[in-house]
Amino acid sequence: MKNTYLPTLKQLQYLLALHEKRHFGRAAENCYVSQSTLSAGIRELESLLGVTLVERTRRVVRFTPLGERVVEKAHVLLREAEELAELVQSAGKPLSGELRMSVIPTIAPFLLPKILPRLRKERPNLKLFLREEPSADAIESLHHGRADCVLLALPFATGEVDSEVLFDDRLFVAFPKDDPRDPPEVVPPSMIDEARLLLLEDGHCLKEHALAACNRPELRASATMIGTSLHTLVQMVDNGLGLTMLPEMALEAGILDGTNVVARPLKSKNASRQIALVWRRGSPRADEFRLLARELREG
Repeated sequence: MKNTYLPTLKQLQYLLALHEKRHFGRAAENCYVSQSTLSAGIRELESLLGVTLVERTRRVVRFTPLGERVVEKAHVLLREAEELAELVQSAGKPLSGELRMSVIPTIAPFLLPKILPRLRKERPNLKLFLREEPSADAIESLHHGRADCVLLALPFATGEVDSEVLFDDRLFVAFPKDDPRDPPEVVPPSMIDEARLLLLEDGHCLKEHALAACNRPELRASATMIGTSLHTLVQMVDNGLGLTMLPEMALEAGILDGTNVVARPLKSKNASRQIALVWRRGSPRADEFRLLARELREG
């Protein structure tokens, strides 16, 4: 019988890191190894398989068509290996060991400071590694195995996942205190001036939630989508550049402190987003994630 030499998980990790970073140095940093170690690992993998997976030039790292297919398979294999380890770990003490959670930027700075101290105190054996990234990147990290679970806002296209909703987060309209239109205590979407509306740039699901809540197609065409963070938008509003929409959790965290900006609830059937914890469907750690969701909800 002919001997079959199988790739190692480490070689596949190196390959996926290079595919993500498209740069040997940055991929090596991501894997906490030297560039020469990563490069040698990938060359060994190519030699083992007897094919070229990566075309190397001084300026560009380009994957061959077969290399792209191997990357797809490598994602699946590594995810299965991780779930094997998770299966064993979940049989022990719940919410212990390492857990990688991606959190979107419109949640992380407002909710995490509130819940993490209690979680550290009550779950001392849990090593929670956090990664802040926009919704689409967070879901990609989840499905590619870079994250075990994601804390994000729904509705959002998540693919095949299971989820637990933590709570509803209302949307508010924020404007300067001296706004000449003097908005009422509850602001209807019809009062929002599309020429003055400032929203987060593409990639942030809060932008889509705000536009959906208003249900005014012209807002998508006329609003200025420029903000990289909610703090940036608040500063722009404070300087008289327009108005924006903020989630209630940001207001409760004091995002308007020290500004001349006020916020009033948006009057709409869909004037809220659902904060949820999501994880890959069929994960052996599903019970742990449900327990974590309960702890986050109580926080």
